[in-house]
Amino acid sequence: MSSFDLVDAVDTQNDSPNHPQNTSEPAAPASAPQGPGFAELGLPQQLVTALERRGIHAPFAIQATVLPDALAGRDVLGKAATGSGKTLAFGLPLLARLGITARRGPRAPRALVLVPTRELAQQVSDALAPLGQAVGVQFATVYGGASMGRQISQLRRGVDVVVATPGRLQDLIAQGEATLADVEVSVIDEADFMSDLGFLPVVQELLDQTRPDAQRLLFSATLDGEVDALVRRYLTDPARHEVKRPGDDAPPAEHLAYSVAFRDKVPVTQELAARPGRTIVFARTQLGVDRLTENLRAAGVKAEAIHGGLPQSARRRALEEFTDARSPVLVATDVAARGIHVDDVSLVLHYDPPADHKTYLHRSGRTARAGAAGVVVSLLLPDQVGQAKRRFRQAKVDPQVSRVRPGDAPIAELVASGVPVEPVERPARESRRPHGGPGGRRPRRDGDRPRRPYGEGSRREGDRGRREGDRPRRPAGDRDRFRGPGERGGRADRPAPARD
Repeated sequence: MSSFDLVDAVDTQNDSPNHPQNTSEPAAPASAPQGPGFAELGLPQQLVTALERRGIHAPFAIQATVLPDALAGRDVLGKAATGSGKTLAFGLPLLARLGITARRGPRAPRALVLVPTRELAQQVSDALAPLGQAVGVQFATVYGGASMGRQISQLRRGVDVVVATPGRLQDLIAQGEATLADVEVSVIDEADFMSDLGFLPVVQELLDQTRPDAQRLLFSATLDGEVDALVRRYLTDPARHEVKRPGDDAPPAEHLAYSVAFRDKVPVTQELAARPGRTIVFARTQLGVDRLTENLRAAGVKAEAIHGGLPQSARRRALEEFTDARSPVLVATDVAARGIHVDDVSLVLHYDPPADHKTYLHRSGRTARAGAAGVVVSLLLPDQVGQAKRRFRQAKVDPQVSRVRPGDAPIAELVASGVPVEPVERPARESRRPHGGPGGRRPRRDGDRPRRPYGEGSRREGDRGRREGDRPRRPAGDRDRFRGPGERGGRADRPAPARD
């Protein structure tokens, strides 16, 4: 018999936008599960109760098959596509194990979850951190584009689980601000995509720093190439679980392909992006995303850009605008879009062709979710048609490539078929500044020392004025000559550049 326990299941419900596992709001109690519930699978009652409070009563197929082995401490190899419920499949056993011996105060992490993108790191934390509170397990997220100082403060206070992108975690370890020596559960999510991004060498370096007897849980949509090497090196007699959903091989969407002249590419994109409903447009580079977003806005299309070169706050704001349909068009690179899980995307537009058929399928999978209709459109320059047809065959789709120009009937019909999405207005956020006043200042009180005006000699102008008896200042150019590399202000103290 194989060293793997192969379990095949079909999951037909897990992408529903109304399912509480895909929302942050509690939902009405679900109907009785067809198979065993969470309690029957061996999950501690504290977590079962926490799930029920969030409206989650029945496990998805991947969760029902993974939980018994993961709770028993076995290494697990899971093959499942995005949206199949993987987060709880690895998160619940992790919480159950750490919750038995929950600790307080400063402590090193005991569990590590590695993900390829910032958005996915935040999504995993948002899904698991509220459940962790039920068993006393604290989470921290570590990724590039966010404040390194804030992440260091979290780690110094003590956390049980670190959800991280490989680059930023490696930076913090190099600075002595993080250690993986106590990690007893390691999770690698989206391993195939981390391989595509070139992260696997860093992932191996990080796993080598965890405990040799740590439990490993690896999830990936494909298990070939470098991912297979990772499995052989780090997983011991793993239980293998594969969940197949209808349409996994090719997203259940209508696939169209149009050949356009170079001068017509942007005008056709503008027409399609103006189509009612949510649209995701994929471009190859960060600069291409920014330029295309500007072109769409110039044509009156409400569009947001998201890519790895933007600060995390800008990426979060763009995703919120798109999710709430206030800006129904999102222009994205492949890397940034990996963590996007938004329902009711009616059109995916390949402005630039993807690198391979796997990327094509992943991009296209952003639409036609949960049984909803969706359209996938590829815009091809004449010299890209031949390669695109080979990619379509590998992806098991067969769109007919037709030549179009702006305003042609196929484009007009596609635009007319769009379904508007009602924008959602979020409540205004309260200011995070202390005391909530303008600029964060509290009101003046009797007895307060008068504030120095913004004038000559004030601190806002650069420095306080010189006073009699002050020690002479050392010239700026001489200061660092008297500091060793380990002293405050020395070069060794400067943080490494942030990376995803």
